[in-house]
Amino acid sequence: MTINPVFTNAKPLAAPDARRQFEADVVAGLSAPRKFLSAKYFYDAAGSDLFEAITRQPEYYPTRTELDILDAKGAEIAALLPERASLVEFGSGSTVKVRRLLVHRPDLGAYVPVDVSETFLRSEAQALAVDFPNLAIAPVAADFTRAFTLPEGLSRQGVAGFFPGSTIGNFEPPQATHLLAHFGRVLGRDAILVVGVDLVKDKAVLDAAYDDAAGVTAAFNRNLLVRIQRELGAILDVDGFDHRAFFDPAESRIEMHLVSRAAQTIRLGAHVFTFAEGETIHTENSYKYTREGFRTLADAAGWTPCAVWTDPDDLFSVHALRRL
Repeated sequence: MTINPVFTNAKPLAAPDARRQFEADVVAGLSAPRKFLSAKYFYDAAGSDLFEAITRQPEYYPTRTELDILDAKGAEIAALLPERASLVEFGSGSTVKVRRLLVHRPDLGAYVPVDVSETFLRSEAQALAVDFPNLAIAPVAADFTRAFTLPEGLSRQGVAGFFPGSTIGNFEPPQATHLLAHFGRVLGRDAILVVGVDLVKDKAVLDAAYDDAAGVTAAFNRNLLVRIQRELGAILDVDGFDHRAFFDPAESRIEMHLVSRAAQTIRLGAHVFTFAEGETIHTENSYKYTREGFRTLADAAGWTPCAVWTDPDDLFSVHALRRL
């Protein structure tokens, strides 16, 4: 069996630059009147492992529900992709979801996973090539939220996008609109985009999904502090912060926070950040949409709805959109 060659088209930040950016973002977030940290820093190696563990918790429905939809409706979804299309997956990570589409479209021209981790990209691409030896695989190491160039030689007549996992919910609605418009510029006119979108539902179900009984999500949240301590040399008490997650119906979003157990400080270089007891660091939002609400958002970004699939309990949705 021949493994397809893999390519890297765009380089991520070099390690020193990435560290400087991480530190600058932490300083900016902890200096804000309402302290925050960017959710993109959750995903170091330990954070990625913890997130995989979260997806296996009984309370966390999104991953298994989306997989169920892709298993049940994968043929219908894949049928919307243009013939010989190049399929671009934004923030690809694991290939577990895209495989549900690839099995129904062996005629795809290429698969282009886009992610910031070049090492993980290569590993996943090589594993995928073993199972799909006739598929051209061209990984792009890049931040999918920023401008990047698709690999040369891809057919511009048939390009499609895949953005599963309800990652769109991690962006404020105006940012989500901007991101979908950005995807449209990357993919071009008449492109198809398949997006996973979590749905509004009972508050108790949502609260439990982000605060599992085993404490895995709590460890995932506190891992941000572990990273800051380990990679930036900050002086802080990781155990001095509790995990808090709750659904805010007015904003239609889950909020995750780290809550200071007592008055304390975090020291990072020359910076000292003081915390009162109960003061929080806002670490993540996860917006939940109605089907109609997401369609309105997509329309504002230049996409028109083609189809939507949900599970029997209306927990999760997969949308197909076409670029206007």
